[in-house]
Amino acid sequence: MDLGISGRKAIVCAASKGLGRACAMSLGREGVELVINARTAETLEATAEEIRQETGAKVTAVACDITTDAGREAVLSACPQPDILVNNAGGPPPGDFRNWDRDNWISAVDANMLTPIFLIKATVDGMIERKFGRVVNVTSAAVKAPIEILGLSNGARAGLTGFIAGLSRKTIRHNVTINNLLPGPFDTDRFRSNIQVQADNAGVSYDEMLATRSADNPAGRVGDPYEFGEACAFLCGAHAGFMTGQNLLMDGGSFNSTM
Repeated sequence: MDLGISGRKAIVCAASKGLGRACAMSLGREGVELVINARTAETLEATAEEIRQETGAKVTAVACDITTDAGREAVLSACPQPDILVNNAGGPPPGDFRNWDRDNWISAVDANMLTPIFLIKATVDGMIERKFGRVVNVTSAAVKAPIEILGLSNGARAGLTGFIAGLSRKTIRHNVTINNLLPGPFDTDRFRSNIQVQADNAGVSYDEMLATRSADNPAGRVGDPYEFGEACAFLCGAHAGFMTGQNLLMDGGSFNSTM
C-alpha cells in the first residue's frame, strides 16, 4: 500500500535505536523526509546513515536531550513545520515506589508526559493550518495493563493518555490525527534490561526469564521492532485520517479483553 506521505516531513524522537529507529526506518521507506533525535551523537548519526542507505530518505540527525527546552528548540529549528510527529522517549527505570523521590517522579513526567505535550503544542497549529497532520505517541501496553515495577512509567504515560483523549477530538476536523501506539514486549534494549531485572528478582537466568515471557504471550514470542515501525507508518499515512484518540496495542495478544 502506498501510504500517500512521500515528500512529507517528520520528526521522530529517540530514534537512534529500538522502536524509535524502527518508526524512522519505516517512514523513510515511504519517502518521508526525516529529522531524528537522540542523546548520543555517534549512535544517532550511524542510524541516520543506515536509514539513508536503506531507504534513500533525507535524514537530519539532531543530537540532544528532547526532554529539555534547548533540545526541543534544536529539533524544531531543524524541522519547524513537520507534517508528522512521532513522540518517543525512553521509559524511566523500574523499581519500588518506596524508593522514588520527587526528582524521580518529575523526571518521569517530563520525559513521558510533558515533552510530548510541548512538542504537540509547538507543531499542531501549523498542521491544522496546512490541513494535514499525524501525531503518534509511543507509550506502553502498561497504560492498559500496569506493570508493578514500572510505576513511574505507568503514571506518567497515563497522564499523557488522558490529555490526548481530549485534544485529539478537536484536531481531527482539520485532518490532524493524534493516536497512541502501545508496545508490549518487543526485542529492544529497554525490554532486555527489564527482563534482567525480573530474572534477578525471581532468582533465575536471563534466558529462562525470556523463555517464560515468550511462552506466556499468546503469540509465543516477543515482537520485532520492524512490525512496530510499519504500524506507526500506517498511522502516519494519508489513509488513516478517520482514526484519532486511539490507544492501539501491539502486544501479541497478551492483554485479554473484549474492549
